[in-house]
Amino acid sequence: MGFHTFDAERAERLERPGRYRWVSAEELVGPLVAADAEVAADLGSGTGFYTDEVAPHVETVYGVDVQSEMHDRYREKGTPENVELVASDVADLPFADGELDAACSTMTYHEFASDAAVAEVARVVRPGGVVVTFDWAGDGAGEEGPPVEERFTAADAVAALEAAGFEVVSASTRTETFGVVARAP
Repeated sequence: MGFHTFDAERAERLERPGRYRWVSAEELVGPLVAADAEVAADLGSGTGFYTDEVAPHVETVYGVDVQSEMHDRYREKGTPENVELVASDVADLPFADGELDAACSTMTYHEFASDAAVAEVARVVRPGGVVVTFDWAGDGAGEEGPPVEERFTAADAVAALEAAGFEVVSASTRTETFGVVARAP
């Protein structure tokens, strides 16, 4: 399961406003604002569609993506002044322990989900910091997003986060997606 990486050749699809159907800006940003996050990372930021939504609410947001081609597309589009692009695998983040107040991922958990990646997120998010994850649900119909066999369920994400010491604040499953909000250990 998992580890499906979005094809950078199709990056223009990541800029479609129809993406809000699966996760709204408010759902993503709300927990970050409630946690008074100043420094955040968007894990699997792609072309910055959701990074742009986070940027006005924090001092610094790191757009983390394993594909430098995605960063190239984001630069072409234009990045907000407080966005720093970082080419990195989530399992090996270039941040100090507790450097981040928050981390989020939108529709990318299936691309990096592993015990090592979740442990790395626990390392870089300060104790009590927030992690917000929205992704394609493994129990969805599969009409959008990656193949169902490459997805995880909300219960899978909750179990992985709890195993790394996170306290899950909320978890929900919707038609094709799930959302999980957790506090860092």
